[in-house]
Amino acid sequence: MNFPNILPLALGLILFSFFMSSIFTVPFINFLYKIKMTRRAEGGKKKLLFDKLHDKKVGTPIGGGILMIASITLLFGFVFPLIDYMGVFVESSYNLRYELIVIFFTFISFGLLGLLDDYIKIFGRPAKKTIFGVVTGLSKMQKFALQFVLAFISASMLYFLLGIHILYIPVLNVVLDLGIFYIPFSASVIIFFTNAFNFTDGLDGLASGLLLIYLMAYVFIAVNALDTPLFIFIGIWLGSLLAFLYFNVWPARIWLGDAGALSFGAMIAIIGLLLGNVAALFVIGAPFVIEAVSSLIQILGWKYLKRPIFPLAPIHHAFLAIGWEEPKIVMRAWLMGIVFAVFGLWLATI
Repeated sequence: MNFPNILPLALGLILFSFFMSSIFTVPFINFLYKIKMTRRAEGGKKKLLFDKLHDKKVGTPIGGGILMIASITLLFGFVFPLIDYMGVFVESSYNLRYELIVIFFTFISFGLLGLLDDYIKIFGRPAKKTIFGVVTGLSKMQKFALQFVLAFISASMLYFLLGIHILYIPVLNVVLDLGIFYIPFSASVIIFFTNAFNFTDGLDGLASGLLLIYLMAYVFIAVNALDTPLFIFIGIWLGSLLAFLYFNVWPARIWLGDAGALSFGAMIAIIGLLLGNVAALFVIGAPFVIEAVSSLIQILGWKYLKRPIFPLAPIHHAFLAIGWEEPKIVMRAWLMGIVFAVFGLWLATI
């Protein structure tokens, strides 16, 4: 499998997925309005700064991730069996069946966890207000515990089914054999990126645009690694994401919701772990890392200094709080994402 031979397939997959996803997006948005799966007002009479900045988003449908997870899974199930007839030899560094199990277990299970959280947020009763805002959906401990269980299962499958236990550090050219300790390591990476992506999904088009940049970088890495199933999965995901992003840019007509945010965050980690270059994962995914670290800094500020470090967290909300316009924040984040993607691609090829 070489790049010139699969370039038509790559472009065709993206266009096919974009076309199919586009057909269903508007009817799905109307369906979300009908069942009232939309963002509701928060904060009560005494609104926090976060609630005031997002009041204009009340009533926007939440659930784009549900449509994308379903469409990507169905399109992959339709396209992948036909690959042989397209003249493409299926190659992978792992057992094909087990690799597909890891990919779709993570993709769907984290999506279902996010869907549960979305449902409780929208149709359940919010908990009392805290210094961090109105708490809705699953509690932090419930969500983390369920994330840990799913991440541990995915990490165990990476180790036991696919036999992954090596950590490569580029530039230093160091290879570490983690052995059984690869399971807690990879589970931690999955949990980190699951929450990092969720933190990033706070402005119209921010997380989905950065994800598009991430996937465009990793489709090249997957082709170079001769991983056909992962390359096809990413190509279909790219087309579906393009269709979603058209309706997600400011002012957004639909949001991912936690179903998409948790699923996509976990898959960011899985793709990097499958392709064996965790350093490139953290570089290409640096915008998500920065968002997560800014939230951690804010939490530590409240805990140890008894005051916030930023006006709001994560960092994109801090810029919003000091008066930056939402589209400006998003566009500059995309530019930053492109720079990190180029740097990460360089790391992955040396």
